[in-house]
Amino acid sequence: MKQRKVKNAQKFTIGMKKKLVVLFVLVLLAFVGLGVRLILITKNNGEEYQKQVLSQQQYDSTTLPFRRGEILDANNTVLAYSEKVYNVILDAKLLLRSDKYVEPTIKALVKCFGLDAGEIRSYLQDHPGSQYYILAKKLTYDQISEFQGLITIGSDTYDENIQGVWFEASYIRKYPNNTLACDIIGFTSSDNNGMYGLEEYYNSVLSGTPGREYGYLDDDSQLERTTIPATDGDSIVTTIDGNLQNIVERHLQEFNDTYANNARQGNGANNVGCIMMDVNTGEILAMASYPFFDLNNPRDTSRLIGMPSVDEKGNKVKGESIYDSGVYITQEMIDGFSDEVLYQNYNALWKNYCISDTYEPGSVAKPFTVATALESGSITGDEVYNCKGFLEVGGWEIKCHNTYGDGAVSVERGIEISCNVAMMYVAQATGVNTFTKFQKDFGFGLKTNIDLAGEARTEGLTYSAANMTPTDLATNSFGQGFNVDMIEMITGFCSLINGGYYYEPHVVKKIVSSSGATIKNIEPRILRQTISQSTSDKIVQYCNKVVAGEEGTGKTARPAGYMIGGKTGTAQTLPRGNHQYVVSFMGYAPADDPQIAIYVVVDRPNVTFQADAKYATRIVRAILTEALPYLNFPMTEELSEKEQAELAELREQLVTTYVSENAEEQTEENTEETEEAATESSSEETVEEKDRSSIWESFSKDPATGYLVDPNTGNMVDPDSGAVLGGDDLPDFNEAPNAASSASSN
Repeated sequence: MKQRKVKNAQKFTIGMKKKLVVLFVLVLLAFVGLGVRLILITKNNGEEYQKQVLSQQQYDSTTLPFRRGEILDANNTVLAYSEKVYNVILDAKLLLRSDKYVEPTIKALVKCFGLDAGEIRSYLQDHPGSQYYILAKKLTYDQISEFQGLITIGSDTYDENIQGVWFEASYIRKYPNNTLACDIIGFTSSDNNGMYGLEEYYNSVLSGTPGREYGYLDDDSQLERTTIPATDGDSIVTTIDGNLQNIVERHLQEFNDTYANNARQGNGANNVGCIMMDVNTGEILAMASYPFFDLNNPRDTSRLIGMPSVDEKGNKVKGESIYDSGVYITQEMIDGFSDEVLYQNYNALWKNYCISDTYEPGSVAKPFTVATALESGSITGDEVYNCKGFLEVGGWEIKCHNTYGDGAVSVERGIEISCNVAMMYVAQATGVNTFTKFQKDFGFGLKTNIDLAGEARTEGLTYSAANMTPTDLATNSFGQGFNVDMIEMITGFCSLINGGYYYEPHVVKKIVSSSGATIKNIEPRILRQTISQSTSDKIVQYCNKVVAGEEGTGKTARPAGYMIGGKTGTAQTLPRGNHQYVVSFMGYAPADDPQIAIYVVVDRPNVTFQADAKYATRIVRAILTEALPYLNFPMTEELSEKEQAELAELREQLVTTYVSENAEEQTEENTEETEEAATESSSEETVEEKDRSSIWESFSKDPATGYLVDPNTGNMVDPDSGAVLGGDDLPDFNEAPNAASSASSN
């Protein structure tokens, strides 16, 4: 057994030894060959490879930021600009080349920037090979100038022992007026791209082209640099007058301060918007909606408090009852918002209500109805209709705003007192085909293409002739049943009062280069003519009566010292019967020669009885009382003692310019002429028109609210117009006709 095992044992033979020696020699020769090759590369091509490696270092190619263009108001006041700032960058690898650099550099960083020396040392110890670490962000030049002197060769304070620190330049967007014109301007994201408003719409204009700094090595292996400078963005000059914008925003804020947390918790209304426009150019002079937000801090959650809350899809959260206008944001709700819900509520805050939200306009649409009928020849303007408080159309009793009836109503008086029945008769005379054609001519259902990001599309929110029923025609005649946005309404209205010229609205009037040279002037652009001059003159005449007439629903809109024209509106919201209203006033000044238009919309005011256009007319009055003197329009009306005191107080508080004292003499003369004209107009009024029902005038007044009270129903009644508040609900036309009542707006 043992012998057999010895015979089978493997032995390290001579042949195997020879093979191993050969393998060893081959490996040794390979290493020798590699060594020789490395020596040859180093000797013959070392400098070339050194340049290639060095030229690929990160610091050899640097992007140079561009400066975003400015946004200026019509007076060249800066609304938005970009400020150059610097990040402090630490190059640990460079600093650690020598121990003599470390302490002087750290000491200088602590002294100039207040940095923590221990944190810097810890970073150097943990990341000795790092070449890019941000020590401080977004410092101004004044903040870095002291340290800049320490590292700049040739400066008085230069210290050669301070190494491994450099400054990375960039720009941040600044808005010197914080909330002013926030809806118009918009803001920029962290990557310098525009969001909302002008910043987004004109992003390509405001943005420039980045520059580049390239590094390369000369024949002596010294680093040289070539710089391609950045091209700064162009600036835009807007049509916005900063003083008018400030006046508008201040009075929207006052409205909110007055009515916030009134009938419910929350802001003074779901939304409040105002647009001022040049009637004859389409230029936007001011545009604002409440609530505002700070452009320098758009994600300030405190601005959300009091707004209607929206869900993760951006839809408004419904209250427990149809009578609730929404669910209003509190700090506790904000604390519980998910990131998606929080963003959607920010989005609701950042949107410009004046161009992005749609609603049923209500009676501000009545001048369009009359203009359509006059221009098409469907009526002459001399017609008189009998208002019994309702009109039966398609099996429905659709009520007037004055459910007690207005009696004999002329076309002019139909606008003055805002009679729904008269408008329904006018629309019936016009017909579906003509009515819908003119709606498109006035811009309803179409985008105006205003140069702001976020304009709503209302296509599909108006009727075509093919799908409009007699009932739809009736309700459309007084501004219910179709949706618009604010910019659509005021743009179309300007064409009603300027001779029929429909101008494309715009916010920017000029684009200028960074050097100040004009690149492009944006001139007024007439898109079409909606009505004739004669029809326009009649609409102005009718709308003047809304403010100046004895029965005018807009008397409370008249500013101190001026006569204006316009139209009130009170529109019911969906679902019908929820007692939620959008109230508004669309006006112009001066009354005899419209130059500026103003439109104020109050979406569901925070009051018990919302159906009162005075919540809008009072804002208009407050704004125009300041704005018209600032715009140097001469006064046309005699000032009462109360108005004189009001203007005197304004002069003390404001820096805006008011008309001279001798304007009061001119005012007295103009007032006498106005009174004479009013007397003549009154004398021409027919006997039939004066014979009208006014049963509501005998109702007793509720001292707590100032409204009249119908003793039979308990309904609140507007003492000026006879409108029943909260009792004028349109029927649900999706159900079968049941002679249900309906009323709209005043």
